[in-house]
Amino acid sequence: MVGMAMTLRLTDEQERALALLAEVDGVSKHEAAVRAITDVAARRVKEDRVRALSRDGRERYAALLDRLAQ
Repeated sequence: MVGMAMTLRLTDEQERALALLAEVDGVSKHEAAVRAITDVAARRVKEDRVRALSRDGRERYAALLDRLAQ
């Protein structure tokens, strides 16, 4: 798969944070940025799925939950 080239403009603080991530993981800043993006995306997708399952469960068992709350 061929990647897409892009420019990433960071503040000085963001640059230092990225450099720190790269140093801690022993990787390049590019790799640290890619990992950070991938980690956040995976976490958000998982959180969205958990929220959806929770919402579905609350809807499905609403009557039972109401009785248990009394």
